Amino acid sequence: MKLVVQRVKKSSVVVEEKIIGEINKGFIVLIGIAPTDTKEIVDFLVQKLINLRVFEDENQKMNLSIKDINGELLLVSQFTLYADCSHGNRPSFINAAKPELANELYEYFIEQCKKQDIKKVATGKFGADMQVNIQNDGPVTIILQK
Repeated sequence: MKLVVQRVKKSSVVVEEKIIGEINKGFIVLIGIAPTDTKEIVDFLVQKLINLRVFEDENQKMNLSIKDINGELLLVSQFTLYADCSHGNRPSFINAAKPELANELYEYFIEQCKKQDIKKVATGKFGADMQVNIQNDGPVTIILQK
């Protein structure tokens, strides 16, 4: 599983010209799922995510977690994180999980985040054509994977 975590001032997801998920200060998390991923891996990465200390404290040091700042999460499934471009110029996605497993683990990821006392957990729509608006703060972008 790969997570691309971006610290944002605000972010939103649009599907069919309608905003389906939006947040203010917090993280947008792009979630890539592999065929070998499990609920145990999700549990591990959810804990890493919510305890990731990349928000500034009173001394302008990255020392606070999303819970510390009462931040929000926007979770977006993105199979293209497993693109393989090693042969030719057209990416292969054979390293990404099949939709059934990917959707199951994506939904589980959402459920586990909602159990973490996060102010707001918004989502994209699995398998949809989405427009993602990101106002990256910093910019700060962290890749978490297991």
